[in-house]
Amino acid sequence: MLRHDPPPPLLPMPGETDVLRYIPLGVGVAIPPWNFPLAIMVGLVVAPIVAGNTMILKPSSASPVIAAQFMEILADIGLPAGVVSYLPGGGGQIGDLLVDHPQTRFIVFTGSKEVGLRIFERAAKVHPGQKWLKRTVLEMGGKDTIMVDETADIAAAAAGIVASAFGFQGQKCSACSRVVAVPQVYEPLLGMVAEQARKLPVGDPAHPEHFMGAVIDARSHAKILGYLDIGAAEGRLVLGGEPLPGPGYFIPPTIYADIAPDARLSQEEIFGPVLAFLRAPDFDTALVIANNTEYGLTGGLYSADPQRLGRARDELHVGNLYLNRKITGAMVGSHPFGGFNMSGTDSKTGGPDYLLLFLQAKTIAEKQI
Repeated sequence: MLRHDPPPPLLPMPGETDVLRYIPLGVGVAIPPWNFPLAIMVGLVVAPIVAGNTMILKPSSASPVIAAQFMEILADIGLPAGVVSYLPGGGGQIGDLLVDHPQTRFIVFTGSKEVGLRIFERAAKVHPGQKWLKRTVLEMGGKDTIMVDETADIAAAAAGIVASAFGFQGQKCSACSRVVAVPQVYEPLLGMVAEQARKLPVGDPAHPEHFMGAVIDARSHAKILGYLDIGAAEGRLVLGGEPLPGPGYFIPPTIYADIAPDARLSQEEIFGPVLAFLRAPDFDTALVIANNTEYGLTGGLYSADPQRLGRARDELHVGNLYLNRKITGAMVGSHPFGGFNMSGTDSKTGGPDYLLLFLQAKTIAEKQI
């Protein structure tokens, strides 16, 4: 905000004093997800208030307690009452009310494509008493691909795929849910990924030795089990494929091979520990497959070929591209985060332009007398 506070330089007009000033938008609504209930929630709230806005925080109904504790911290540090208001509850009731309200100036949201599109559509409607077009900052889903060619370090690729696909049970919009590999490395890579994933400990996350815990709730558990049935019909089961015994909603790392590029397992966001392997006859086709979903959040390529790495920079249509490393774990300041197409409005949170989403520019031209 210190960078945006001083008026930026303008082209001088003879006989005038011209200034461009950034001012806040007004009252915003923050609707964060459950899967990063602290990090994303804090970002969605703090950036707008740093820019001078006031906020209503409507946390996910699956994770309201951390948001409530965050409100206590805001009070402890002396943030004036009313700058951030806490309003927990179900999205279908409270969320719609906040999005529709004529005094809501903007909505900042991270979550599913379905909910993001609902917000986008409802925010476009002008209600009686509304004096502005509402701004939406939406980060939605992903169907993220790691490509691997015959020049790649296969061991490094396997480790990056496993970390990207199964970290936090695959419950990340950035998670690797597809691997597209050329024939020369397809089977060796598949074997290495399956071998490493098979060794991942699954259990109570209170015990640090468990790499994977349970998925969030019964609804998510049922959805993922449905995709296990779809995968069994669309490809070859290599690992997993069955839920683990309870109590708890535990699903092991699951891998299906020989999935077609247009299959449901290749196109739909699962949000769970399910990985699809796709075979491409060559690098050109692999690049086409990597771009064949409606999403455009994260993607990656493992290759030692400088020309192919350059093509990925130019042609892989994702907001966050990773070369020869895992495709999750965006770091604030280093990897401004946000995606293209149905992955959202490409907010680039954690980057130099993020605060501009919560500001509006006012130009003042004064004739010298």
